[in-house]
Amino acid sequence: MGEETRETVSDVQTDRKIFKATLPFGVESVKTSWWVVGSTFLMLLVSLFGAALAPAWPLRLLFSILSALFMVRAFITYHDYMHNAILSRSRTAWWLFRLYAALALTPPRSWKNSHNYHHGHVGKIDAASVGAFAMMTTDMWRDASLAARMAYRVERHPLTILAGYFTIFFLSVTMLPLLRNPARHWDSLLVLLGHSTLITVLWTLGGFDAAFFVVLLPMTIASMIGSYLFFAQHSFENMRVLPTETWTSRRAALESSSYLKLNKVMRWFTGNIGYHHIHHLNVRIPFYRLPEAMEAIPELQSPVTITLSLKDIRASFRCCLWDEGLQRMVSYREFARAATV
Repeated sequence: MGEETRETVSDVQTDRKIFKATLPFGVESVKTSWWVVGSTFLMLLVSLFGAALAPAWPLRLLFSILSALFMVRAFITYHDYMHNAILSRSRTAWWLFRLYAALALTPPRSWKNSHNYHHGHVGKIDAASVGAFAMMTTDMWRDASLAARMAYRVERHPLTILAGYFTIFFLSVTMLPLLRNPARHWDSLLVLLGHSTLITVLWTLGGFDAAFFVVLLPMTIASMIGSYLFFAQHSFENMRVLPTETWTSRRAALESSSYLKLNKVMRWFTGNIGYHHIHHLNVRIPFYRLPEAMEAIPELQSPVTITLSLKDIRASFRCCLWDEGLQRMVSYREFARAATV
């Protein structure tokens, strides 16, 4: 047996061993799932009412920011539901999350198709940028047209992340799938109608302030947070991008996905999404069991770790291109300097 074949067999065996170790944690407690979903949506509803009805604008602003954080947590419950990690057999949950999809501009069909593709191809050099931010190697960048380079820069630019409400959730997740295939993505139209109707009703009954504090501002903040978290967890120093022949689900989870270390408050609001390497290893683990899995499985305890420090945020945005020779991410400027030598 050749060396390459032995390595492949070893990788498969390791993958199976680690995945098997995660299986006990991929079992939900329905009671716990309903508690986290019910409490999250109740607090979101209360904070939205506060944003709508508080007597002074500073209070409305406070409730609006709080609503944005609750939206992030609510999105994680929706995300787990779409992975069949929680409440997959509940008709009540089906209706609840369809209603939430309209508020958060996440049509179930578009989201599930693109996100599942992302999970099956994250960290692959030759994968299409479906359900994820585009990733080019330095060779691909060298051969790309000016238009392709500009589009790539725009997609990965910090301003695109900041404007995630429009650029990602409205355009990429909702509008473009509908335009490309209306018959398949008819639910995107329902989501757009529901979202715009909510804004219109709030504006009509309570003026611009009501629409702004209840939907526009919290959605802008929540989308910004969510967009950056997703970007940073697959664009960071020391990550690996793998050719198809050496790609495995374990390597993608542990080498192309990060562990975002957060304080307890932010872990709660972000629904443990920082344990992203474990989520990519087994999508059926409910978010509230991810820390438990990491604590129990030694192979998951030494991931590439990032934080929300300014240094790490800056480093994330400097990870622009994958250099196959250096086997690391480089910035545009670093590539340009190397190209002139």
